[in-house]
Amino acid sequence: MTVNVLFVCLGNICRSPTAEGLFRAELARTGRVDDVFIDSAGTGAWHVGKAPDARAIAAAAERGIDLRSLRARQVDEADFENFDYILAMDESNLQDLAMLKPADFKGELRLFLDYAGGSAEREVPDPYYGGEEGFAHVLDLVEQAAQGLLADIKQRHLSR
Repeated sequence: MTVNVLFVCLGNICRSPTAEGLFRAELARTGRVDDVFIDSAGTGAWHVGKAPDARAIAAAAERGIDLRSLRARQVDEADFENFDYILAMDESNLQDLAMLKPADFKGELRLFLDYAGGSAEREVPDPYYGGEEGFAHVLDLVEQAAQGLLADIKQRHLSR
């Protein structure tokens, strides 16, 4: 069984591709790459087809994560049929997703940092208008949540 996870932010060039890349690295580290399909998307269409922000790429590369091949796309209704977890980076994106969500969606629609176990922050802040340190902070938060998410997936879906 493959579990499908979608990370969502506003434009899909900073936070959600960072989450996608870091979670893929976490799966590789734990030998679970074949068990989970990962993607990312944005609620807005401004950056469709573009690579992640250069600052996100650089911050991830400093931790051995390569985001260069990722391309932005916009969330669509089919995502609710295809993904078991749809994880928003902030409340605004979560509200936008809730408005798109069909009544028969059976998956998890929630904030990604709900999996961060004890994090004082509930939202992954958008680093777009800030400096380099914002991108490093996003990676720190995403790393905490990625470990909690993987533990949840293993417990609920991958009992081997």
